[in-house]
Amino acid sequence: MLGNLKPQAPDKILALMGEFKADPRQGKIDLGVGVYKDASGHTPIMRAVLAAEKRMLETETTKSYAGLSGEPDFQKAMGGLILGDLLKPETTATLATVGGTGAIRQALELARMANPDLRVFVSNPTWPNHVSIMNFMGVPVQEYRYFDAARRGVDFEGMKADISTAKKGDVVLLHGCCHNPTGANLTLEQWAEVAGILEKTGALPLIDLAYQGFGDGLEEDAAGTRLIAARIPEVLIAASCSKNFGIYRERTGCLLALCTDAATRDLAQGAMAFLNRQTYSFPPFHGAKIVSTVLNTPELRADWMAELEAVRSGMLQLREQLAGELRDLSGSDRFDFVARHRGMFSRLGATPEQVQRVKEEFGIYMVGDSRINIAGLNQATIPVLARAIIEAGV
Repeated sequence: MLGNLKPQAPDKILALMGEFKADPRQGKIDLGVGVYKDASGHTPIMRAVLAAEKRMLETETTKSYAGLSGEPDFQKAMGGLILGDLLKPETTATLATVGGTGAIRQALELARMANPDLRVFVSNPTWPNHVSIMNFMGVPVQEYRYFDAARRGVDFEGMKADISTAKKGDVVLLHGCCHNPTGANLTLEQWAEVAGILEKTGALPLIDLAYQGFGDGLEEDAAGTRLIAARIPEVLIAASCSKNFGIYRERTGCLLALCTDAATRDLAQGAMAFLNRQTYSFPPFHGAKIVSTVLNTPELRADWMAELEAVRSGMLQLREQLAGELRDLSGSDRFDFVARHRGMFSRLGATPEQVQRVKEEFGIYMVGDSRINIAGLNQATIPVLARAIIEAGV
């Protein structure tokens, strides 16, 4: 029977990782994988995470199952981190998930349980796994314009026109901050206009908040999400702890469902617990306990916030240096968008042929659409990348 399986196309980013590892050249540069790296190319464990794990090892007395929806401490801590004073536990259902990807999957499953004829609006471009998951689930996908490749910025007029065609029962997937793969974000004023469109159409917003703290700051990166939460009666928020806590392999995420009243909240909470049970039963505990320990221990939270701010400011400095190098080499300001974008990613606007040339001639690996991971750079490699970009004719 298993011989009847059809070959699956390999994930392009994972395939690129394999190609990079097999490249014997010294000085090769990996800008493909979406993982934070420090100046030495290492993904470190944050100080507060190590301290939290030490406390856990000293006090933990059991490895028995935890809550089906996640532990209350984790749920409350993540709700507060995302929503701040807007958190209303009595009308908010919360689910611990297997990473941010698991939160997206469970959010889509929940929405489809509520509306079997679900249709999801996604930005063009978006994180490839968004569309891959929806296609696997058989959920219809409707793209909305988002990125103006000529200006390297948000095509907001196109976005507004397209999401205005959504209807009640549809889902509109929004990137909460640090848009992947472009790095181009909505302003708070634009978020307000999006909220107005959602109010008119009745479509359900699903916000993917994968990079809180990596853009303009913890509070600033949540501002758009909070604006939507304050104005739209029902909202789904999928959050990842992989990036801002650096616990990628612990697969820690959560899903928030903001509901109109307590009765609806209870329905959503029951449905979400059911989805966990059917998918993987109990969610991972270790990463969630790390997060709740850090967020609920004042000294650990302060140290975590300080280290996260250092990570964020470091990426901004890399952006500014790269934009400056490109400005000097090109004699123009056409690459200044790199400094304006936020988060780990920017899309350079190179053709697939130019991306291939940069890889072959300079040993610099980036995704085929020219998305680069800013965190894969350091002060020494930025001039190398800038020269490669210019010589490739980008």
